[in-house]
Parts: sequence; C-alpha cells; structure tokens
Amino acid sequence: MSPTYAVRVADDPADREACFAVRKEVFVVEQGVPQEIEYDAHDPGAVHVLAVREDGLPLGTGRLLYGEAAAAKTDGDPSVGSLGRLAVTQEARGLGVGAALVRAIEDAARARGLTAVDLHAQTHALGFYERLGYVAYGPEFPDAGMPHRAMRRVL
Repeated sequence: MSPTYAVRVADDPADREACFAVRKEVFVVEQGVPQEIEYDAHDPGAVHVLAVREDGLPLGTGRLLYGEAAAAKTDGDPSVGSLGRLAVTQEARGLGVGAALVRAIEDAARARGLTAVDLHAQTHALGFYERLGYVAYGPEFPDAGMPHRAMRRVL
C-alpha cells in the first residue's frame, strides 16, 4: 500500500517554507542548481502547491505564475499561466505526486480564468508531461545548465 498524501495550495507561511525546503532538496542539493537562481522575485506572488504525506512530511511542490509574472514565459499571452519549480522528493517519486501537483496547478490556473498552461521541462521529463497532455514546442534550450523544452497544455 502506498502512503496517502494530500495536495493543497500553500497559503500559510509554514506551507510556503515546506515548498522552499523541497525545492532546495531537489534542485539545489540533488541537481546542483545555484541557490541564488532557484528562488526569484516571482515567488512572493506565485500560487504554490504542496503535497504532504498524512504525517505532515512534505513530498513535493510546484508553482503557477500568471499575469505579468508569466508574460516572459508565455510570449506575453495573458490567458496562459506558467507552471514551474515542480519538485518531488526522491522517496516520493513513483507515487503519483508529480501528476497530482500538475493537476492542482491546472485547477489553480482554471480558477484564475486561464485557458492554457506553459512550462519549461527538463528534457528527461518530457515523457512525464506528455502523459499529462502537454505538447512540446520550439527548440531545446539550456536553463540552469540543463537542457529544457517549452511545453503547453490547453485547459
């Protein structure tokens, strides 16, 4: 039996800190992303989602940018949100946490009247996002020293 978990919007400061702790563990420690580029000016206004195990242990996180914050990542289209910073802890991989986080971000996008969600996927994760309905477009590009592709899903 796999452990049960819940996904929620991270509205309170403790949930936000849990989101940042997961991002640090996955991106900074595991993948070697410099800490100074992992956290940015978009974090305060973003919608953050958090997956937590029933005992409260954080398992994963992701964020949605919309409006002006998303414009640079969505070719300026105000109806498109930007999914980013999706991170699942090593011990929680394979449990469906990543997919649940993506769906929660899509729900947050719909609630804000958005019609599509864009993301910049690490190329090794393309298949994961394709299974969730995202379609890659444009050339491969580097981000934090790793190859990425832009992807979009119409909601």
